[in-house]
Amino acid sequence: MTNNLIMIAYLISSILFIFSIRGLASPETARRGNLTGAFAMLLAVVATLFLPNIVDYRLIAIAILIGAVIGYFSAVKVKMTSLPQMIAAFNGFGGLAAVFISLAEIIAGSHSYIESSIGLLIGAIAFSGSVIAFAKLQGLMSAKAITFKFQHGFNALLGIAVIIVAVKFIMQPSIDVFYILAGLSIFLGFMLIIPIGGADMPVVISVLNSYSGFAACGIGFSLGNVLLIIVGAIVGASGAILSYIMCKGMNRSLLSVMLGGFGADETSGAADSASGGVAKSGSAEDASFIMKNAQKVIIVPGYGMAVAQAQHILREMADSLKSEGVEVKYAIHPVAGRMPGHMNVLLAEANVPYEEVFELEEINREFATADVVYVIGANDVTNPSAKTDNTSPIYGMPILEIDKAKTVFFIKRSLSPGYAGVDNPMFYADNTMMLFGDAKQVTEKVVSALS
Repeated sequence: MTNNLIMIAYLISSILFIFSIRGLASPETARRGNLTGAFAMLLAVVATLFLPNIVDYRLIAIAILIGAVIGYFSAVKVKMTSLPQMIAAFNGFGGLAAVFISLAEIIAGSHSYIESSIGLLIGAIAFSGSVIAFAKLQGLMSAKAITFKFQHGFNALLGIAVIIVAVKFIMQPSIDVFYILAGLSIFLGFMLIIPIGGADMPVVISVLNSYSGFAACGIGFSLGNVLLIIVGAIVGASGAILSYIMCKGMNRSLLSVMLGGFGADETSGAADSASGGVAKSGSAEDASFIMKNAQKVIIVPGYGMAVAQAQHILREMADSLKSEGVEVKYAIHPVAGRMPGHMNVLLAEANVPYEEVFELEEINREFATADVVYVIGANDVTNPSAKTDNTSPIYGMPILEIDKAKTVFFIKRSLSPGYAGVDNPMFYADNTMMLFGDAKQVTEKVVSALS
């Protein structure tokens, strides 16, 4: 295959990647967008195999086989609740690939010192940061913010050291200095993500995704590969835009999140609000009777629904209510779950009609006219402390205003605080009834009572 044909294939692949992202912007076209992206990647890989400087296909075949096996079992075996961890891991793999390629380029005698340094720096931070994100999401380490005295100052000095070493390498190239740069960059990634609390994890996931894209872009310049430059820039830019959307959803700046977000004082408000009221416990039969006689029911899903895999029975409950003439809508907070769009993915898996799913800005005004709000596994995104308590770690975050509804049913295993470590005063509100238990089992009982 001539270079011209390879460039044409790269151009087509780049265009398909753009259409892929456009397709992923809407639930109705997400499946088509995913398939378009997969085909674009296949075309890119096949075209790359015809580059004239490839002399041995054996190692490439082994690498493709290993990657295909890992990808297949990840897609088949990983549960929907573990998707955030898998995405964090894949972001880390992307960053690690950039690190290895940068090292290989320098060892091979490449003179692209600036491009390799940038690719190494961003890739190393994406890798080590993703390791911490994966560990927090998987429960291998505490999801709370891990902080210590003078942390920001230490991180600032570490960042300055990384820049100095990078400049030294560019001015006086040495493989030993490059190894030092790799080590410092990896350590910096650890230190940047450790102080970030669990409630900020959706933003962290999208930021790390952006890092892996920009790392690929830097490596593209180092290798002189046009497709890597284009696709890396697309992934990096889209990740940055998504990070902005996530931060806007929390009414926070990206800088405040990446310097250590929610959870720095996660237990401060829990005891005060918990001691001030008594939660009323109800039954599935109570919920069934009230919802069956309601005109409008709004369902608010959260991570607890994902853990219990309750999305299918939840849709069955909604279908039963609609058969009784009840209007049913779903309210999605931008940062509900552990990754951007987590709840949308789960509801789409259960074939919930797209026209019944609404974002925070669209649905908030309707809570005042709702007879019932059915909160299944959500917590922080419905916590009114974000509006009323300026000492709360989540103060200022836009929330779903469920307190305005006539009746609120909270499905939770206990009165424990949410992922941000903040107790929810709605548990003790006059219009709230707690339905304690597993989200799926409780909803199954509600469906049984409705029948």
